[in-house]
Amino acid sequence: MIITGTHFNYYQICRRKLWLFGNGINMEHTSDLVYEGKLVHEDSYPQRSVKYEEVELGGIKVDFYDVRNRVIHEIKKSNKVEIAHEWQLKYYIYVFERNGIDGVTGVLEYPLLRKTSDVILSDVDREEIERMAEDIEMILSSDECPVPCVRKGICRNCSYYDFCFSGEEEE
Repeated sequence: MIITGTHFNYYQICRRKLWLFGNGINMEHTSDLVYEGKLVHEDSYPQRSVKYEEVELGGIKVDFYDVRNRVIHEIKKSNKVEIAHEWQLKYYIYVFERNGIDGVTGVLEYPLLRKTSDVILSDVDREEIERMAEDIEMILSSDECPVPCVRKGICRNCSYYDFCFSGEEEE
């Protein structure tokens, strides 16, 4: 099973979302918020495509990689789930290391907020990633979707919201 950065991101946000995504139930294509995020990625740094590369490696795809400085740049629309973004980027660094590219760091960029955040990978993080990867594999290989739905503050903006909460009364 190939685990991606998206799996690590969803693992932090919602195990149900992780399971649905990992089992081929994709709702992102119908989400205006996901589309807005893609526009932010494409339009925020148009000069980057000349200077940096979008890299696919070991099942991951990073937004921009600065080869000379060994920095992965990950662009996000909002920092509402920043911890999920951090673990996604840490996983990218981990995959680079596993493929023989050492000394890599990361930068989370929130262009609409004009904010950046540096990300490094520690030995403790490496151990946690290995633990999380085992948990992610267990969740994805389960025959049943994690239940019950747990309503969180971010649920209303999730592309799976209608899937999870259809038939429930509005609050």
